[in-house]
Amino acid sequence: MFQRLFGRERHANRAITEALYAQIVAAARQTVFYSDWNVPDTPLGRFEMLSLHMFLFQHRLRGEGGVAGEVAQVLIDEFFMDVEHSLRELGIGDVGVPKRMKKLAKMFYGRTAAYDDALERNDHDALVAAVARNVRPDTGAWPQATHLAGYVADVSKRLAEQATESIVSGTVAFPVAKTI
Repeated sequence: MFQRLFGRERHANRAITEALYAQIVAAARQTVFYSDWNVPDTPLGRFEMLSLHMFLFQHRLRGEGGVAGEVAQVLIDEFFMDVEHSLRELGIGDVGVPKRMKKLAKMFYGRTAAYDDALERNDHDALVAAVARNVRPDTGAWPQATHLAGYVADVSKRLAEQATESIVSGTVAFPVAKTI
């Protein structure tokens, strides 16, 4: 009997985290990023956008305890499992995956620190610089960085307005990025 009850709860929780992760991925895959804002449509470019949206989700739930904290942890774990799966799909072997995962995790946490700092200080120029440095490190001038930074600030504000109860029940609403 206990197994049946706990099994249902675990299944319900899994459905919630899968729904949230799907919403984060959908937000990161908005066509405008790649078509209008010149984000590279490459595995690394897609990693950058997914990382950015995962950061925004984590930033929203930061400091929340209880279920919200658990959801945030499950989703970050899901994110890294997805990244590992993607590496394997790209043909990276068992020997190379841990090294690449360590590098990608370091990249993710370095980026989140820069984005978090800029958002907390409400420093648009620092956010533009962080976005440009991370998403298009190969480009000297990237005018679309201003648009992406504005989008990040807008998402952060809109996520802060969403009720935690709604988020932990499986609904997070990312705004649609506007074409230039």
